[in-house]
Amino acid sequence: MFLVGSLVVLCGLLAQGTAQLADLPYSLCQDLPMSMGHCRSLHVGQTMPYYGMTPVVTTYPSDHLARNFRDAFRQGLLSGGILSFLEHIPLLNYVRPAGSNTGGLVGVLGKVISSIPLLNNILDIKVTNPQLLEIGLVQSYDFHRLYVTIPLGFDLKVNTLLVGNLLELSVKLDVTAEVYAVRDTYGRSRLVIGDCIYPPGSLRISLLNRLGPLQNLIDSLTDILTRVIPGLVQGVVCPLVNGVLSLLDVTLAHDLADVLLRGVQIVIKA
Repeated sequence: MFLVGSLVVLCGLLAQGTAQLADLPYSLCQDLPMSMGHCRSLHVGQTMPYYGMTPVVTTYPSDHLARNFRDAFRQGLLSGGILSFLEHIPLLNYVRPAGSNTGGLVGVLGKVISSIPLLNNILDIKVTNPQLLEIGLVQSYDFHRLYVTIPLGFDLKVNTLLVGNLLELSVKLDVTAEVYAVRDTYGRSRLVIGDCIYPPGSLRISLLNRLGPLQNLIDSLTDILTRVIPGLVQGVVCPLVNGVLSLLDVTLAHDLADVLLRGVQIVIKA
């Protein structure tokens, strides 16, 4: 009789538990971490449930995140003096013929320059109207990296001994920096720079104005500038990008780093 009573009580408890599980308002799968793979993905702006780990909370909507990063990145480059650098590119040092009184580039390029008599008359190459154009953002296919395109522009005024202001050139150049996120041993995330390159073909030099039939000089000068400008610009812009990342707003940098680490797609609007 005692055994029969115990079985009745046990069956009652099991029935009550089954009814409570049936009344749950959502699937238990919804509370599993995103890394489990079988559950829905978390989107920017949602909170990952806490299961013995620090929850990831993103405070920026995805479109705002890209825009805020672009604006902060641009301001960081300007504050870092990128326009001043463009104004003071030592191009004349690379255009002066090798062996001239003012010195010049030696080696293969110096031989090319010295073979063009017209270049002996160049007194100055002045950079004017330096610009940082609209920064471009592209996320990698796996969403773990962000490629930042830094478009730069400036004009060149070439002055010669004989006629003064001889010609004006417009220069456009892109530098692309890869940005990704890492997490240290304490679980803190941060942004770092990966490859920082000058994409071949992104340098564009066009003629704004000239005096006289100087096509030979224009072609020769353009060839020299095409060789030297990318390296000069890249050598300064890339370290500057690294500094910009380290000075970003803490919350902005944290949000972007966590999104990249999780591989979440960012909405990027032009």
